[in-house]
Amino acid sequence: MNLMSIRRGLPMLAIAATGPLAAQVSTGCVNELSGQECDQQLNTITTAVPFLMISPDSRAGGMGDGGVAVSADANALHWNPSKLVFAEDESEFRMSYSPWLRNLVPDMSLAYLAAYKRLANGRSAVGGSLRYFNLGSIQFTDVNGQPIRDFKPAEFAVDITLSQKLSDKTAGGISLRYINSNLTGGLNVSGANTKAGQSIAADLSFYYIKDDFRFGEKDGEFAFGVNVSNIGAKMSYSDAAKEDFIPINLRLGPRFTIDLDDYNSLTWNLDINKLLVPTPPVYLIDSAGTVVTDDQGNLVIASGKDPNRGVAAGMFGSFTDAPGVVYYDEAGNPQVESGSIAREEFREINFGTGFEYWYAKQFAFRGGYFWEHYTKGNRKYVTLGAGLRYKVFSLDLSYLIANTQRSPLANTLRFTLGFNFDGKKKKSEAVE
Repeated sequence: MNLMSIRRGLPMLAIAATGPLAAQVSTGCVNELSGQECDQQLNTITTAVPFLMISPDSRAGGMGDGGVAVSADANALHWNPSKLVFAEDESEFRMSYSPWLRNLVPDMSLAYLAAYKRLANGRSAVGGSLRYFNLGSIQFTDVNGQPIRDFKPAEFAVDITLSQKLSDKTAGGISLRYINSNLTGGLNVSGANTKAGQSIAADLSFYYIKDDFRFGEKDGEFAFGVNVSNIGAKMSYSDAAKEDFIPINLRLGPRFTIDLDDYNSLTWNLDINKLLVPTPPVYLIDSAGTVVTDDQGNLVIASGKDPNRGVAAGMFGSFTDAPGVVYYDEAGNPQVESGSIAREEFREINFGTGFEYWYAKQFAFRGGYFWEHYTKGNRKYVTLGAGLRYKVFSLDLSYLIANTQRSPLANTLRFTLGFNFDGKKKKSEAVE
């Protein structure tokens, strides 16, 4: 596997290098988000630093990996930063941990820290987060299989956030993010010195809440959230390599909460996601099955669009660049199956939905489901979760049950500890 695959996936065990002349991964590649093998991804959209799309906390992890419109806590910095001004607590700190893809790599994990503070004006909030993804250990070897050195690749992102009320029911938010991805430790690969990939990105978000919503005779809430995350520069791991998109993503969806009585409430949420990056095109092949190139040595596209374009063009073009199903007529000319382009565009949308039940604002039970088309990653799983609140302390956990055979995501656990200030005391007093 070449350096491109190292960037987009996960080197499993060893990288074999022939000094400064050549390098390859000897044991295959796995996408760190879905766990799919790289050569079985069909037309999956790939990006650099896919760890930015992993759900970091156990509350959302128990609700089908959805959280764009659920009630605000510190983890809103990942899901929808604009919600922070509607949080019940003046400030909060949460830390989450999840072993990741343990069926494939025993020492991979994701850690997440998030905190926010509502300002005295009552209409603004600030926050910050740190996400750290440990990809385990690998060993670099020479062409004879002799060890060169061990290395522990890792990626992290640091965020700062501002959330501002636009009215009594709406808010907007912006987050700035620094991303660092060190996968090779500066190893010389194919005559080029590698480096840590770096990028700067931003999230733009919006939130609407109607807290006097009625379900018949029951009180409740309706909310709707939108978050466009990771809008930022492409990333490269060497001066000689082309740059890859980071996972710019559109997330939106509603949330309904109904107060069944003074002690019981039930929430349902839905997150709809679409990556705003180019879809890989289908390249032209000749009668011998060889990929065709033009006079400049570039691959000729049979259907779809050139993925090597700017960030803005990639974002807006992502809605219309699917190649569809390509076949060849008797004359050897490429043809696109009718309706297959639109069908593939819809397949790029994935869904996460779930529910959350609270008793006395102290005990929570959660469940959810996540769905992604098999040609775009094939993540399909059920989630379960539970939560406990006691004064300023909170504890949440979630468990993932995959419904595809031998899924690397199966049995994923997430744990979240939280410390809430000011608002929780008032809520417990109200319950009493």
